Amino acid sequence: MRRSNLPAELNRFVGRSTEQAALTALLDVSRLVTVVGMGGVGKTRLALRAAAGAQKRYVDGVRLAELAPLRDPELIEYALAEALDLTDHTTRPPREMLVEHLAERRVLLVLDGFEHLVEECAPLVRELLEQAPGLCVLAVGRRPLRVAGETVFPLAPLAEADAVALLAERAAEAGAPALPGVAAPHGAPALTGAPGRPGWPAHGSGTGIGSGIGIGIGIGSGIGIGGSAPRSPVPARPGAPDAVRELCRRLDGIPLALELAAGRLPLLSVEQMLHRLDDRFRLLTDGARGALPRHQTLRTAIGWSHELCTPEERLLWARLSVFPGAFDLEAVEYVCGGPELPAERVLDLLGGLLAQSLLVREDTPLGPAYRMLDTVAAYGAEWLAALDDTERMRRRHRDWYMGLATWCELEWFSPRQAEVAARTEAALPHLRAALDLCLELPEDAHLAQHLAGTLWFAWVGCGRLSEGRHWLERALALDSGHEEARLKALWVLGYVAVLQGDGTAAVAALHECGERARSSHNALAEAYATHRMGCLALLTDDLPRAEELIGRALEEYRALGELNSNVLMGQIEVALARAFRGDWDGAGALCREVRDICEERGELWARAYALYVLGFSALDRGAYAEARELLTEAVVINHTFRDLVGLVLAIEVLALVTVCQGDPVGAAVLQGAAATLWDAVGVRLFGSVAFDAPRTLCQRRSEEALGREAYEAAYREGQALSAAEAVELAVAARPDPTTGAPAGESAPRPFRTAKVGGGPGNAEARRLPHR
Repeated sequence: MRRSNLPAELNRFVGRSTEQAALTALLDVSRLVTVVGMGGVGKTRLALRAAAGAQKRYVDGVRLAELAPLRDPELIEYALAEALDLTDHTTRPPREMLVEHLAERRVLLVLDGFEHLVEECAPLVRELLEQAPGLCVLAVGRRPLRVAGETVFPLAPLAEADAVALLAERAAEAGAPALPGVAAPHGAPALTGAPGRPGWPAHGSGTGIGSGIGIGIGIGSGIGIGGSAPRSPVPARPGAPDAVRELCRRLDGIPLALELAAGRLPLLSVEQMLHRLDDRFRLLTDGARGALPRHQTLRTAIGWSHELCTPEERLLWARLSVFPGAFDLEAVEYVCGGPELPAERVLDLLGGLLAQSLLVREDTPLGPAYRMLDTVAAYGAEWLAALDDTERMRRRHRDWYMGLATWCELEWFSPRQAEVAARTEAALPHLRAALDLCLELPEDAHLAQHLAGTLWFAWVGCGRLSEGRHWLERALALDSGHEEARLKALWVLGYVAVLQGDGTAAVAALHECGERARSSHNALAEAYATHRMGCLALLTDDLPRAEELIGRALEEYRALGELNSNVLMGQIEVALARAFRGDWDGAGALCREVRDICEERGELWARAYALYVLGFSALDRGAYAEARELLTEAVVINHTFRDLVGLVLAIEVLALVTVCQGDPVGAAVLQGAAATLWDAVGVRLFGSVAFDAPRTLCQRRSEEALGREAYEAAYREGQALSAAEAVELAVAARPDPTTGAPAGESAPRPFRTAKVGGGPGNAEARRLPHR
C-alpha cells in the first residue's frame, strides 16, 4: 500500500493558517474529527492540507476515500477498501475485511463528501474506530456524523485579509489586471485605510451547517483555503482597496464564490462586478426566502456566473452535471452534444467553462480529463431538471459508458490491455452510475445484466471480484426477458464465485447457465458454463474432471471461432491439471503456445498465468534462475492489473524458488506475505492439496534451514507487508548465485510422490499443517 493517495495541490494555499494549526492539533487528541461547513467554504482542501502535514504520525499512511460520487450506500465499504488499496476476493462482507486490515495498523483515513450517506457511513465509522485502535478518521461534510467521540470542527468563511489575498491571486492566475491596492500574487494583501483591522463583521462568521445547494467541493478544485507562512506586505496604492474589500464582504469570504468572481475579473472591473452582484442579490433573495444569507450568497455567486455564461455554455453546464466523476472530451461530445450543442462547438464551450473556474482540468496518464466542482454540478443539475432533460441525459451518459465497456471488453484481448485496465479504473464512477440507472428502470434490466457481464474483465482481471458479484447478483435478481444477457451474467457470476471459493454459488449459477443455454441452443454460453465448471473442478483437486470439462469447452470454442483471454485461460487451466498429475512436459507445451499467442496479440493478463505455469515447470526441472525470471514477470503483470489471485499464486511458487536458491529467510518472508494476501483472496490456496504443495514444501525446507523460531519470525515479518511491499520484495530478491541447493540435490518435484485427484501428488504436503 502506498503511504498516501492524497492528490497533489494544483495551486498555492492562501490563508487558513490558524484553522490549519487548530485542525492539526485536534488530530493529536481525537480519533474522529469532522470538518463541517456549507458547500464552497473549502472544507476539503483544508482537510487535505492538514492530513498531508500529519503524515509522519501515521506509520501505515494517510488514505483518502472520496464518497461524494457514490449513490448506492452499499458501495461505501468498497470505496474504503479501494482507498486502502485492498483487493478482496472472498465472500465475506467488505466490512469484515476492512476491520481485519485496520485492526493493527496506524492509519489516518480521510472521508470526503459523506453527508448524503451519513446514515450508513456513521455506523461503519464507529465500528472501524472500535475495532481498530490505531485508526484515526478525518471526515469532511456538511453535517456531523454524530458518532461517539466525534470532535466537530466548524469551518467559517475566510477572514477578510485572506479573502482579498485569494481573490487577488486567483484573478492574476486568470489573467486579470492587478487589483487596485492589493499586493502582487504570492505576497500577502496590503490594504489601505484600515491598518490592523480585524476580520469579518459578525454576520460572516457562522458555519451554515446542513443546508445549501452543494454536496462538497471536488478534489483538486483549486479552491485556495490552505495556510502558508506569512509574507511581508507590499505597500498598497492609496485609496484603492475599498471596492475589493466590499466585493469580498459581499461574497462573505466563501472561497468558491471568490474563485468564481476571480474568473470574471479579466472581463469586468471590481466596480462593475459589485453593481452586477447587487442586481443578482435582489433577484435571487426574493426567490429564495428562508434560505440562510450565506447560502443565498453562494447561490448568487454561482447564479451570477451562470448568467454571465453564453446560452450554449449554460446548456453544457447543465448537461455536464450528469457526470459523477472526471470525464474526457469524447464523452462530453457524445453525451452533451446535439442539435443545440453541435459536437464541433463542445471543445470551445468546455474551454469557456474552464476559463471561468467552473471546471478543473486534470492531466492523467490517459490524457486530459475534466471535473466539475460538486457544488457547481448541483446547480447545473437543478437547471437540467428545470429543462425536464435529466432522464434523457442520464440515459445518454449510460449509453456512452456501456459503449466504453463494450470497447474495453473487445480491446482486453489486444496490445491495449493495460490501457483498458486504466480506462476502466478511471471510468468506475460512471460505470457504477450506469449500472445504477439500469437497475432503477425495470425495462432496462437486460442492460444491467449485459453491462455487469461485459465487465467480467474488470471484476476478474482487475481485482474487483467482490464488487463484481454485488452488481451481478443485483442484475440477475431481475427478470430481464433477454436470455443472452442473462446467460452471460450467469457464467460471469459463476466464474467470480469459483475464484472466491464459493462452490455452492458457483454451481448454482453455472448449472442454471448450462440448462438455459441448452434450452435456447446457445452453444457459446454453454461452453463458458462448462469451462467454469471445469475450473471449479481444478480448484477442488478433481483433476481428471477438470481436464475433461475444460477440454470439451476448448473444442467448442474452436468450433465456434472463439479466441480471447478466457479461451487462453482455459488452455492454461488444462496445463495446470496435467502438471498436477505429473505431465510437466505437456503442461509446458500448452503454456508456451499460450505465451506465443499472447506475444502475437499483445495480451498480458493470460500471459502472466502462462508464465506462472512455465516458472513452476522450470522449478520442477531445477532451473531456478529461469523459474525466478518467469515468476517475477508474472508477479509484476498481476500486480499491475490488481489481479490478487494470480499475484499470490506466483509469490507462493517464488518463495519455493527462493529457498531452493539458498535463501530460507527470504522464502519465509515471502510466505508470510502470501498468507496475508490469501486472507483477501479467500480460502487459502483454494483448499486444494495440489495448489498447496509448494507452500508446504517451502515451509519444510525453510524450517529445516532456520529452525522453527527463526522461521516464524521471518514469516511474521512477511505478514506485516502490504501487497505493494510484497511485490517489491519479490521483484528485488536476487539470491547469491554461489549459494543454493547442495550439489547433486535434485529439485523438490512436488507432485511426484503420491496421488492427488487421480494423479501424482505430494503425500508429505498433506501431513504438514496449514498456516
